[in-house]
Amino acid sequence: MARPKKIRKICTMPENSGFVPLQECGHDTETIIMAIDEYETIRLIDLFGYTQEECAKQMQIARTTVQAMYNDARKKMADALVNRKSLCVEGGDVNICQGAEAGNCGRENCLCGKQDEGVNTNE
Repeated sequence: MARPKKIRKICTMPENSGFVPLQECGHDTETIIMAIDEYETIRLIDLFGYTQEECAKQMQIARTTVQAMYNDARKKMADALVNRKSLCVEGGDVNICQGAEAGNCGRENCLCGKQDEGVNTNE
């Protein structure tokens, strides 16, 4: 039996739910789905310069889990950019920081120390 998937802590939901390539009207694009926790690894590591270990600590998961999610997220971004596909950010079992919702949390250094409630975005 597989181990249950650990819920990941994120600071806030993404401000944009997806990105679509500019192209001629009338052309449909294939869509790639990036989970919210994968998006969070990109935000923390690439945007804010966290190490994988720092990212893992903030998201309250193992560094090896962060590494796998980060690699998957980068492949999805590259596929979307190179092959002109739409990228949609959705889904996953995540904890959203309660401090972020109250407006008193700095996004890049979340670690509020407040009790989080689980949110399942797959339902």
